[in-house]
Amino acid sequence: MKKRVITIGREFGSGGRTIGRQVAEKLGIAFYDKDIIKNIVKETGLKEKYVEHYGEFAPSSDHRFAYSFVDLEDEESSPLKRMWHARTRIIRKFAEEMPCVIVGSCADYILKDREDCLRVFLYADEETKEERIREMYGEVLLKEKNRVHDMDVRRGLNYQYFTGQEWGKAQNYDLALNRGSLGIEKCVELIVEAAN
Repeated sequence: MKKRVITIGREFGSGGRTIGRQVAEKLGIAFYDKDIIKNIVKETGLKEKYVEHYGEFAPSSDHRFAYSFVDLEDEESSPLKRMWHARTRIIRKFAEEMPCVIVGSCADYILKDREDCLRVFLYADEETKEERIREMYGEVLLKEKNRVHDMDVRRGLNYQYFTGQEWGKAQNYDLALNRGSLGIEKCVELIVEAAN
Protein backbone atom coordinates (compact mmCIF):
# COMPACT_ATOMS: atom_id res chain seq x y z
CA MET A 1 0.00 0.00 0.00
CA LYS A 2 1.27 3.46 -0.87
CA LYS A 3 1.76 5.64 2.19
CA ARG A 4 -0.05 8.96 1.80
CA VAL A 5 1.00 10.38 5.18
CA ILE A 6 4.58 10.45 6.46
CA THR A 7 5.42 11.42 10.03
CA ILE A 8 8.97 12.33 10.96
CA GLY A 9 10.19 12.17 14.54
CA ARG A 10 13.73 13.39 14.94
CA GLU A 11 16.56 14.02 17.31
CA PHE A 12 17.65 17.63 17.72
CA GLY A 13 20.11 18.48 14.95
CA SER A 14 19.39 15.43 12.79
CA GLY A 15 17.93 17.50 9.94
CA GLY A 16 14.35 16.30 10.28
CA ARG A 17 12.73 19.52 9.10
CA THR A 18 14.99 19.73 6.03
CA ILE A 19 14.52 16.07 5.19
CA GLY A 20 10.75 16.31 5.68
CA ARG A 21 10.48 19.35 3.43
CA GLN A 22 12.55 17.64 0.69
CA VAL A 23 10.46 14.46 0.92
CA ALA A 24 7.28 16.52 0.56
CA GLU A 25 8.71 18.35 -2.46
CA LYS A 26 9.79 15.13 -4.18
CA LEU A 27 6.40 13.53 -3.60
CA GLY A 28 4.49 16.71 -4.44
CA ILE A 29 2.56 16.67 -1.16
CA ALA A 30 1.88 19.10 1.70
CA PHE A 31 4.42 19.76 4.45
CA TYR A 32 3.41 20.57 8.04
CA ASP A 33 5.67 21.65 10.87
CA LYS A 34 5.18 25.10 12.42
CA ASP A 35 1.64 25.13 10.95
CA ILE A 36 0.60 22.83 13.78
CA ILE A 37 1.57 25.38 16.43
CA LYS A 38 -0.23 28.21 14.59
CA ASN A 39 -3.40 26.13 14.31
CA ILE A 40 -3.31 25.11 17.99
CA VAL A 41 -2.95 28.77 19.01
CA LYS A 42 -5.85 29.72 16.74
CA GLU A 43 -8.11 26.92 18.00
CA THR A 44 -7.36 27.16 21.73
CA GLY A 45 -6.50 30.81 22.27
CA LEU A 46 -3.37 29.74 24.16
CA LYS A 47 -0.23 31.88 23.85
CA GLU A 48 2.13 30.86 21.05
CA LYS A 49 5.13 30.68 23.45
CA TYR A 50 3.17 28.29 25.69
CA VAL A 51 2.25 26.01 22.79
CA GLU A 52 5.83 26.07 21.43
CA HIS A 53 7.29 25.27 24.85
CA TYR A 54 4.93 22.47 25.87
CA GLY A 55 4.83 21.11 22.35
CA GLU A 56 8.53 20.38 22.75
CA PHE A 57 9.18 19.87 26.46
CA ALA A 58 7.57 17.83 29.22
CA PRO A 59 5.22 19.88 31.42
CA SER A 60 6.78 18.71 34.68
CA SER A 61 9.47 16.54 36.12
CA ASP A 62 7.10 13.89 37.46
CA HIS A 63 7.27 12.07 34.09
CA ARG A 64 3.61 11.04 34.24
CA PHE A 65 2.37 8.85 31.45
CA ALA A 66 -0.35 10.10 29.16
CA TYR A 67 -2.86 7.28 29.63
CA SER A 68 -4.60 9.13 32.46
CA PHE A 69 -3.87 12.46 30.81
CA VAL A 70 -5.04 12.41 27.20
CA ASP A 71 -8.03 10.12 27.59
CA LEU A 72 -9.88 12.33 30.05
CA GLU A 73 -13.13 13.66 28.60
CA ASP A 74 -12.90 17.14 30.09
CA GLU A 75 -10.29 18.71 27.86
CA GLU A 76 -11.14 22.18 29.16
CA SER A 77 -9.88 21.42 32.67
CA SER A 78 -6.28 22.40 31.85
CA PRO A 79 -4.40 24.28 29.13
CA LEU A 80 -2.23 21.20 28.50
CA LYS A 81 -5.29 19.05 27.80
CA ARG A 82 -6.71 21.71 25.49
CA MET A 83 -3.39 21.86 23.67
CA TRP A 84 -3.11 18.07 23.34
CA HIS A 85 -6.69 17.59 22.10
CA ALA A 86 -6.31 20.46 19.63
CA ARG A 87 -3.01 19.01 18.39
CA THR A 88 -4.66 15.64 17.90
CA ARG A 89 -7.60 17.11 15.97
CA ILE A 90 -5.35 19.27 13.78
CA ILE A 91 -2.94 16.47 12.87
CA ARG A 92 -5.80 14.09 12.08
CA LYS A 93 -7.44 16.79 9.95
CA PHE A 94 -4.21 17.40 8.02
CA ALA A 95 -3.86 13.65 7.41
CA GLU A 96 -7.48 13.34 6.24
CA GLU A 97 -7.43 16.36 3.93
CA MET A 98 -4.50 15.45 1.69
CA PRO A 99 -1.27 13.46 1.43
CA CYS A 100 1.36 15.14 3.60
CA VAL A 101 4.57 15.03 5.63
CA ILE A 102 4.19 15.99 9.30
CA VAL A 103 7.30 16.74 11.38
CA GLY A 104 7.26 16.19 15.15
CA SER A 105 4.25 16.91 17.40
CA CYS A 106 3.81 13.23 18.34
CA ALA A 107 2.19 12.75 14.92
CA ASP A 108 3.44 9.16 14.68
CA TYR A 109 1.50 8.32 17.84
CA ILE A 110 -1.59 10.34 16.94
CA LEU A 111 -1.79 8.59 13.55
CA LYS A 112 -0.63 5.15 14.73
CA ASP A 113 -3.85 3.44 13.64
CA ARG A 114 -3.67 4.64 10.03
CA GLU A 115 -2.46 1.96 7.64
CA ASP A 116 -1.53 4.60 5.06
CA CYS A 117 0.93 6.30 7.44
CA LEU A 118 4.70 5.80 7.24
CA ARG A 119 6.28 6.59 10.63
CA VAL A 120 9.95 7.63 10.39
CA PHE A 121 12.51 8.43 13.09
CA LEU A 122 15.79 10.22 12.32
CA TYR A 123 18.82 10.07 14.58
CA ALA A 124 22.52 10.85 14.39
CA ASP A 125 25.67 10.87 16.49
CA GLU A 126 26.37 13.91 18.68
CA GLU A 127 29.14 15.26 16.44
CA THR A 128 26.91 15.21 13.36
CA LYS A 129 24.07 16.93 15.23
CA GLU A 130 26.35 19.61 16.69
CA GLU A 131 27.81 20.30 13.24
CA ARG A 132 24.30 20.65 11.81
CA ILE A 133 23.24 23.06 14.55
CA ARG A 134 26.36 25.19 13.96
CA GLU A 135 25.53 25.32 10.23
CA MET A 136 21.89 26.27 10.83
CA TYR A 137 22.01 28.46 13.93
CA GLY A 138 25.65 29.27 14.70
CA GLU A 139 27.40 28.66 18.00
CA VAL A 140 24.72 30.23 20.17
CA LEU A 141 22.74 27.00 20.66
CA LEU A 142 25.86 25.00 21.54
CA LYS A 143 27.17 27.25 24.32
CA GLU A 144 25.53 25.30 27.10
CA LYS A 145 27.25 22.03 27.99
CA ASN A 146 25.49 18.99 26.54
CA ARG A 147 22.91 21.19 24.74
CA VAL A 148 22.17 18.60 22.03
CA HIS A 149 21.83 15.76 24.53
CA ASP A 150 19.63 17.87 26.82
CA MET A 151 17.27 18.76 23.97
CA ASP A 152 16.88 15.10 23.05
CA VAL A 153 16.19 14.14 26.67
CA ARG A 154 13.56 16.87 26.91
CA ARG A 155 11.91 15.80 23.65
CA GLY A 156 11.87 12.22 24.88
CA LEU A 157 10.21 13.20 28.16
CA ASN A 158 7.62 15.27 26.30
CA TYR A 159 6.81 12.36 23.99
CA GLN A 160 6.57 9.99 26.94
CA TYR A 161 4.36 12.41 28.88
CA PHE A 162 1.84 12.83 26.09
CA THR A 163 1.89 9.33 24.55
CA GLY A 164 3.06 6.90 27.22
CA GLN A 165 5.54 5.57 24.64
CA GLU A 166 9.32 5.63 24.43
CA TRP A 167 10.57 8.26 21.98
CA GLY A 168 12.94 6.88 19.36
CA LYS A 169 12.17 3.22 20.15
CA ALA A 170 12.31 1.28 16.87
CA GLN A 171 9.04 -0.59 17.51
CA ASN A 172 7.14 2.72 17.39
CA TYR A 173 8.28 3.47 13.82
CA ASP A 174 8.29 1.85 10.40
CA LEU A 175 11.69 3.25 9.47
CA ALA A 176 14.58 4.48 11.63
CA LEU A 177 17.41 6.16 9.75
CA ASN A 178 20.86 7.25 10.89
CA ARG A 179 21.18 10.63 9.23
CA GLY A 180 24.79 10.82 10.42
CA SER A 181 25.98 7.89 8.34
CA LEU A 182 23.45 8.13 5.50
CA GLY A 183 23.35 11.86 4.89
CA ILE A 184 20.36 14.00 4.04
CA GLU A 185 19.99 13.03 0.38
CA LYS A 186 20.04 9.29 1.08
CA CYS A 187 17.50 9.66 3.91
CA VAL A 188 15.19 11.58 1.56
CA GLU A 189 15.62 8.90 -1.11
CA LEU A 190 14.89 6.03 1.31
CA ILE A 191 11.79 7.71 2.76
CA VAL A 192 10.40 8.47 -0.71
CA GLU A 193 11.07 4.88 -1.77
CA ALA A 194 9.40 3.49 1.36
CA ALA A 195 6.38 5.77 0.88
CA ASN A 196 5.90 4.52 -2.68
